[in-house]
This record gives sequence, structure tokens and C-alpha cells, in this order.
Amino acid sequence: MNVTREVIEDLLPVYYAGDASPATRALVEEFLARDPEYAARVRAEWTAAPSVAAAAPAARPSAELASLRRTRRVLAQMRWLFGIALTCSLLPLSFEATFTSQGVSGFRFLIADRPWVFGPFLATAVICWLLYLRLRRALRVP
Repeated sequence: MNVTREVIEDLLPVYYAGDASPATRALVEEFLARDPEYAARVRAEWTAAPSVAAAAPAARPSAELASLRRTRRVLAQMRWLFGIALTCSLLPLSFEATFTSQGVSGFRFLIADRPWVFGPFLATAVICWLLYLRLRRALRVP
């Protein structure tokens, strides 16, 4: 198999981070042993910037933890928004039914009698549903 410099350059970050498999390490070391000029240049570049090789593995768990915390916070916000939106949507649908011995004699929605009481609930419901859908779309994986 003919391994080119481009392939080795793709493998170098994994190699210097210490995440390479034994076979990958052997491949990179064999290639660098065959081309000492290229090996010297590569080692000079990677030792000149030790922060890149050393910081990448250390920064990764904290970034993952921050991402997990952010996702949990968004999911909690979504649960609250869903509950508030559902409550504020259903409350204006409250009704009053009048029963007589012959069955239901009257039925009316309370929002028709008191729109100033239930109108703000509807407005809150619309805002909460829009925020909920926006957060849900943001969590969608492309």
C-alpha cells in the first residue's frame, strides 16, 4: 500500500494526541523513518506548538460537559414552556354547562363572557408555544 504525505498529515493530530491505534502509530513511525527530512520538519512543527497537541485532549471533556449542561438546561426550559403553554391554551377553553333533568340545557365558553380575563392567557400561550417550537428546532440534529 502506498501511503502519501497527505495521509500522514491527516493522521498526525491523532498520533500526537496519543489517540492513535498501534497500527496507525506504526504506520506513521515507519513513514517518518523512511523520510527523515519530512520527519524533522513535522517534529519541529509539532514540538514548536505543544499547546495544540497537549490542550486538545484536555479541553475536550470540559467542552463535552458544557455541551451536556447546555442541552439539559434547554430541555428543562422546553418542559416548562410546554407546561405553561398547555395550561394557558386550555384555560380559555373552560366552559360552563347547565344540566336539568332532561339533560344539558346550556353550554357556553367562559371566554365569551370574560375575554379580558382569558385573553392574556391566550397571548401567553401563543408566546410560549412559539418559544417552545424555536427551542425544539434548535435541538434538532441536521
